[in-house]
Amino acid sequence: MAVLGWLAALVGALFSLVLIGSVYLSVVLKWGDEQTRGLGYYGRPAVERERFKRTLRRQARLLYPILRLMSRSSNFTFQKASFRYRGIAGPMGSCNPGSFASADRYQVQPEDVFVVTQMKCGTTWMQHVVYEVLNRGQGTLVESGTALYAVSPWLEGIKSVPVEQAPLIGAERLGRIIKTHLPASDCPWSAEGRYLYVARHPVSCFASCVDFIATNVGAMAPATERVEEWFCSPELMWWGTWPDHVKGWWERSREPNVLFVYFEEMKQDLGAVVVRVAEFLGLEPLSAVEVARVVEKCGFAYMQRHQEAFEMNPPHILQADAELFVRGSADRHQDVPDDVRRRIAAWCVEEMAGSDFPLARVYPDVVSPGSAPP
Repeated sequence: MAVLGWLAALVGALFSLVLIGSVYLSVVLKWGDEQTRGLGYYGRPAVERERFKRTLRRQARLLYPILRLMSRSSNFTFQKASFRYRGIAGPMGSCNPGSFASADRYQVQPEDVFVVTQMKCGTTWMQHVVYEVLNRGQGTLVESGTALYAVSPWLEGIKSVPVEQAPLIGAERLGRIIKTHLPASDCPWSAEGRYLYVARHPVSCFASCVDFIATNVGAMAPATERVEEWFCSPELMWWGTWPDHVKGWWERSREPNVLFVYFEEMKQDLGAVVVRVAEFLGLEPLSAVEVARVVEKCGFAYMQRHQEAFEMNPPHILQADAELFVRGSADRHQDVPDDVRRRIAAWCVEEMAGSDFPLARVYPDVVSPGSAPP
């Protein structure tokens, strides 16, 4: 009987510890969310952002047993991590139905420059290109310790500078640089605004989505099959599927205030893209020195070296030190298992049928597996 009493006491003590730890984890999660809304994180000086990350690391070490237990007993599902607004799926945490509604009500201003992509297709990269082009290569994000998301709002997000507080960038042609992943059918539209759309190889997009999910949920990351199901689901994929997103913006790119760019051409010849962006924004042509300066500051090496200025999302208890890019390459699709790559490619071909988007020319390996990739 004494042994049973000790066992009962031990079980009770463990249960109490787990309960206390779970409550404490909830408090830390709520605190972290509140601290990173709006300019709560990105609006801080670089030294304070680093201090916040150190605090998160300490909390993660303290909560390690609870986080470990949670990773074993809880399954991440896209259903639980998502919401829907007017038929569009979005990620809980970085967005919510209210932020989507706010984006839906936004009235486009003549100075607005929208950087639009499906997720993981070069959004932050193009935001920085636009920032440096508007500043003719004289941007001071790194020198001033300013985060990109302190000056460039995410229209439907909740963790960046609010769009109404965003500064106008540049001197010759002032611009408000607005990030969005919204599909063409739901993005605020005006002939007076400018829209730059970046498309990326669909399987490379998938590969980066796999990395993004793993980085953000750690040991709770779902199997690749579950990510594939999500990626190909019109009901679950955030902001819509790759084919629908690309088709919609390809149609919209017939308008003169839309510039359609490929991630792969940014990798192959960033200087040429910089020249096109400057012309599209109505700037006086950049000199060779200015183009070189923009290319250097928007290159993978520079942005990786100064990634504290280009963090794509604020840190949280499961991720305080995310890499800006995993490889920064144009051929991420080659990292995907052959069977998965072929299924996604075949699905894209089927879904793109009827569109005049030049899939076979831009991504021949999607249409004809085994052909030379871009």
